[in-house]
Amino acid sequence: MDHQRIAILAHEMFPDRAKTALGVMRYGDQEVAAVLDRETAGTRVHDHLVDSDAATIDDAPIAASFEDALAQTGDADGDGIDALLIGIAPIGGGLDDTWRADIRAAIEAGCDVIAGLHYFLNEDEEFAALAAEHGVDLVDVRDPHEGIGVAEGRAGEVDADVVCTVGTDCSVGKMTATMEIVAAARDRGIDAAVIPTGQTGILIEGWGNPIDRVISDFTAGAVEEMILETGDEHDLLVVEGQGSIVHPAYSAVTCGILHGSMPDALVLCHAAGREAVHGYESFDLPAIPEYVDLYENLSAPVADADVVAGALNTKDVADDEAARAAVTELSDGIQAPATDPVRFGAEAIVDAIESEVLEG
Repeated sequence: MDHQRIAILAHEMFPDRAKTALGVMRYGDQEVAAVLDRETAGTRVHDHLVDSDAATIDDAPIAASFEDALAQTGDADGDGIDALLIGIAPIGGGLDDTWRADIRAAIEAGCDVIAGLHYFLNEDEEFAALAAEHGVDLVDVRDPHEGIGVAEGRAGEVDADVVCTVGTDCSVGKMTATMEIVAAARDRGIDAAVIPTGQTGILIEGWGNPIDRVISDFTAGAVEEMILETGDEHDLLVVEGQGSIVHPAYSAVTCGILHGSMPDALVLCHAAGREAVHGYESFDLPAIPEYVDLYENLSAPVADADVVAGALNTKDVADDEAARAAVTELSDGIQAPATDPVRFGAEAIVDAIESEVLEG
């Protein structure tokens, strides 16, 4: 999306449970004026980030409310803040009633409001009326466009090679790995592009289909549509994965993305130390080698895609030595190169993609 100066709403969830906020702050073109979080108000963003995150995310004040953010940024009229972005998406994607005051304040200050929720702001009578009164836009990123149909099994026809990030669970870093892989590929002269499938990727890239909001019969078609739209314009497409094939709630989205993209290769993403499904802790995660078989076998009917590399999220690992040991463990488990693309760079993944896919 166009460059904007934004405030990001992340109440009670910043930073650990605000992956949309962190993703936009790390990869987006938007300038972050402030973060809204009642629990950490009065501090700054960098007070809550590890060094590797702070190196890639600009600092900003944390305020208790949108009105406080305006005051702290020295802009009581709101002219210096273009939009309020809801930077969290709870399970189910609902709107918390405690956010309404901030949304009202933003609209009344003449700011657009952008949300990646399953709850659409444009369908909220109060917000829609206020937005019309103040001449601002309510942007529902998770509202798919009309006309998406079933997949035709054509993604394999494009000129570009296609790599899909897949996960051992939700919230393990698939979007982050996707962005880091594309950036590293571009750095070495590969014409690479992101295929955004979730609200964070769409906010960063400015386009995409919100796969988890698409009618289930059309999920693969929504991915195929994006592949066909861009696949002859680039040499490498990296598809942003969602959920996990073992997730009791989100596995259907994972399968739809995999079959719709018809990938040439897979990158398995995992969070160091994760042993149970996030939010569904009664479900244990399978052993890493089992994921390789699961994803390769699931892909096989539509595309011969191997797991060629791994991306490990080590943000909760204290030191680099322990993080490298965890990366080695993942590499051994998938029998392929692995790295933490944020902590150590994505070059090892791009090396594998070059040797196994682009030159294969």
